[in-house]
Amino acid sequence: MFRSLFNRITNAVQGHDNYFMQRRDGVGRLGLSCLQKITVVFWMLAYGMPADATNEYIKIGESTTIESLKRFCCAIVEAFAEQYLRSSNANDVARLLHVGKERGFPGMLGSLDCMHWKWKNCPTAWAGQYAGRSGTPTIILEAIVDYDLWIWHAYFGLPSSNNDINVLEASHLFANLASGTAPPAHYVIKGNEYNMGYYLADGIYLKWSTLVQTIHNSRGPKKKLFTMKQEACQKYVQCAFGVLQSRFSIVVGPSCFFNKHVLHDIMIACIIMHNMISEDERDVNATINDWMHAPIPTVDMRVDENTRFQEFLARHKQIKDK
Repeated sequence: MFRSLFNRITNAVQGHDNYFMQRRDGVGRLGLSCLQKITVVFWMLAYGMPADATNEYIKIGESTTIESLKRFCCAIVEAFAEQYLRSSNANDVARLLHVGKERGFPGMLGSLDCMHWKWKNCPTAWAGQYAGRSGTPTIILEAIVDYDLWIWHAYFGLPSSNNDINVLEASHLFANLASGTAPPAHYVIKGNEYNMGYYLADGIYLKWSTLVQTIHNSRGPKKKLFTMKQEACQKYVQCAFGVLQSRFSIVVGPSCFFNKHVLHDIMIACIIMHNMISEDERDVNATINDWMHAPIPTVDMRVDENTRFQEFLARHKQIKDK
């Protein structure tokens, strides 16, 4: 993270929450500065350090460090989620379709997969629900990632007793597409026109028209080539998970917080800052440009509720069509 981005985050958090403003106590002494609180927060996020490990260096107590972390993550989500965790608009879809076509997958909008975060202090009453195959309580993160490791979709919170299919059914990934408000995704494959993009996924997912899987036990040069290309592009999401964990070690080790909402804010805040770093360090001289534009989709508002409901069912069926 560059200093300019750090200063931008510091100024935004300080302006969003008065807790990070430096104030005087009852006897007129200056309290902790904004840089002290945010520095200790980044120590915990980036290095996974415990809250009481920075007391000797930054002179902040454990309770103040934990409170700063909670307020910082909440401020990041409220201040930057609308911009850095937004759904893809028409221009984004046009750029992703252009990149997917150059990589041999016309209509590809990204890669889909899930990641688990260990919950050390999971309540005993929930331990069985959140314990998956590993035997320890974990929480699942579902994400959509594109070619430059930008995370477009993040759904976090389901227990690890669910598999990837259950998480997909519970998430809001295809909500805009089912409601008819998603940006247009028009492309042509072998003379056939399509108006619905797709995501690359692994073999556990169902065979939907919006999910393209690899070919198991592929035989023949064509199928082997497709399997190699599909697995290479689908690895973007695993690479993004690795980069996210390398930048923010707090999501690698077991979480020591009890409140699930705090874990949600920490995970979403790390994803937002991951996207901010990706945008700040993006290669402006890359061959893939961001100037691909598309018209803004027009939504036909129908008064007849029965017609709207029938169209919703038709779109929902088209999403899961095999």
